[in-house]
Amino acid sequence: MNGGDTAWILVATALVLFMTLPGLALFYGGLVRARNVLSVFMHCFALAALMSVLWLVAGYSIAFGGEGAVWGGLDKAFLNGVDADTLFGTIPEVLFFAFQMTFAIITPALIVGAYVERISFGFVLLFSSLWMLAVYAPVTHWIWGGGFLAAGGIFGESGTVDFAGGIVVHETAGLAALLIAIVLGPRKTRHTPPHNPGMVFIGASMLWVGWFSFNGGSALGANGSAAMAITVTHLSAAAASLSWALWERIKFGRASMVSIVTGSIAGLASITPAAGSVGPAEALIIGGIAGVLCQEAVVLIRDRIKIDDSLDVFAVHGIGGIFGTIMIAVLGAGSWIAQLGALAIVGAYTIVVTFALIFITRALIGIRVDKETETNGLDLAVHGERAYDLNT
Repeated sequence: MNGGDTAWILVATALVLFMTLPGLALFYGGLVRARNVLSVFMHCFALAALMSVLWLVAGYSIAFGGEGAVWGGLDKAFLNGVDADTLFGTIPEVLFFAFQMTFAIITPALIVGAYVERISFGFVLLFSSLWMLAVYAPVTHWIWGGGFLAAGGIFGESGTVDFAGGIVVHETAGLAALLIAIVLGPRKTRHTPPHNPGMVFIGASMLWVGWFSFNGGSALGANGSAAMAITVTHLSAAAASLSWALWERIKFGRASMVSIVTGSIAGLASITPAAGSVGPAEALIIGGIAGVLCQEAVVLIRDRIKIDDSLDVFAVHGIGGIFGTIMIAVLGAGSWIAQLGALAIVGAYTIVVTFALIFITRALIGIRVDKETETNGLDLAVHGERAYDLNT
């Protein structure tokens, strides 16, 4: 065990959880109507708790429990055979379990942005549980757990390059978000502006800081790789923020605060798969393009195709993660066949299994709240609380 590596991943684990609680919750919560903000908080908090338990029960073992090509098995269910002295590289395996658990938390939580303001709380819990075990954990094994897309698999010795989750996190969550939005249908109050832009700003800022650990921690050590990952992560976010704001200024004559912070998220998602493969100049290129690309994806999905992916999960995270994965090949840091092949395989698997889980869960417990609940807001009707006194 290396003390420096262990200390860094302890901090990184805390900061990646901080990305979901409270970062993502505040970012999403500020974007919805005032009468739905607590429902968003509830979704994020409940998923953090539920995914943690399921990661212990089976998720970690499926992802990292063995050397099978397709899944890791159940030998490490409930951390069987792992104690405080068991190592994963230079850090305790129980710490690696905890670090990866925070990824298993934030990935289903990202999907929350697609279905806010009209989803059944029971659907959120059951679907997310099944999806994490049936989609996220197996895909994690394929790429990070020694499965068939990793080094030595079907794409040769280098395998698929996905440093911190462009495919594992962002492609899977983005596609799942898009599919739920299609099946669920649009909100009744679709074009309501964000109720609290200040909350959006605070949440996005927390995500930016936490992303240093999301990407830097994926080096699994206190070393030069982690330092470079943090540096390129920051530069990509900065470039995307500026390009998003500039592009909006060119099109509409003004740049909004909500948009510039959304641009930062686009840059962060796009650099995630490449953070271990590129340098500062390449990070500026990735971020600069991502700010425009993801903004145009928002327009395409929301305004032209008319899909109410409420908080633009697919356009920002899905497109960002896919774009960053492709840029690894464009910049010569990975194989075209491996990068595109992995995107296609994971994409097809995610679409098929997610669709099946949506319809199974909808048949069991329903998917959407009734019209009155949606109109009046989920906070009071579903959770018995409200964030604000709406009469003042």
